[in-house]
Amino acid sequence: MLDARARYTTSTLANLYDPLTMPPDLVKAHADLDRVVDRCYRTAPFTSDRQRVEFLFALYETITAPLLPAEKKGRG
Repeated sequence: MLDARARYTTSTLANLYDPLTMPPDLVKAHADLDRVVDRCYRTAPFTSDRQRVEFLFALYETITAPLLPAEKKGRG
């Protein structure tokens, strides 16, 4: 991905990541990276970006939950 971005030294990140004009080699590099990272978390591929984000946020919540202070129970 970084190599693909390096080929466009005169482009801003905003230009490179415009969904309508993103260079095909950069799109491919990101798709390849997504597949590699996805395999780090599960064997089945994600069917959408939304599914990937929901999965990763749920994993984040599971991992960070023990770091949060316990809620104090008030008098009821």
